[in-house]
Amino acid sequence: MLTVHTADLLLAGEGSAPVPGGAVAVDGGRVVALGPLPEVSGACPAARLRRWPGLLLPGLRQWHGAALLERTYHPDPREYELLGDRPLTGAALAALPMTETRWAGSARRGLQRMLGQGTVAVAGPFTDPVVRTAVARSGLTVLTVLPVSAPPPGEPDLDPLRGAAVLADALAAPLSVGRRADLAVFDVPDEAGLLATGAGSCVATVLGGRLLHRRA
Repeated sequence: MLTVHTADLLLAGEGSAPVPGGAVAVDGGRVVALGPLPEVSGACPAARLRRWPGLLLPGLRQWHGAALLERTYHPDPREYELLGDRPLTGAALAALPMTETRWAGSARRGLQRMLGQGTVAVAGPFTDPVVRTAVARSGLTVLTVLPVSAPPPGEPDLDPLRGAAVLADALAAPLSVGRRADLAVFDVPDEAGLLATGAGSCVATVLGGRLLHRRA
């Protein structure tokens, strides 16, 4: 379905100028138009319109994908009383009796939490077949090329913005006509607000044109 996503401010990436009241038109999983909302709506008069608060930009890339999915356990909500709701690593993970089924569930939950942080691309490689299958089914782009700059320092974090000096360090492919429609929306006014608040401010994540996360 032809859909126009619009927010208070559009940052398309790769040094493009901010567009107040900007919009991105998506059809068949690809970006078909972007720019000021009146122009995009005029070019796509039959499109469904989705209005979002805040900042519309390319989705984020997560450089710690392998660590977060293959060396981290994401508890099931039904395990809250026993394990809490925080990801488990190290000795806490080693103490758990892990099976393929349990790893598969953890990977699916980890991927959903990544989508909830505006993530659209995740770094591998993934050596565990169960995790590799979950990632393939998620639709996230798997990054196999090392970044030009090193990943943010410190412990792996579900927030791709943690440790990023500038927003460009965390952005996946820029938004442009013909590219896959991978984008995210954050309820912040601008780039400075996003870096200060973090990816937890994500209100929507669109992956290949599909709305896969929407904050209630």
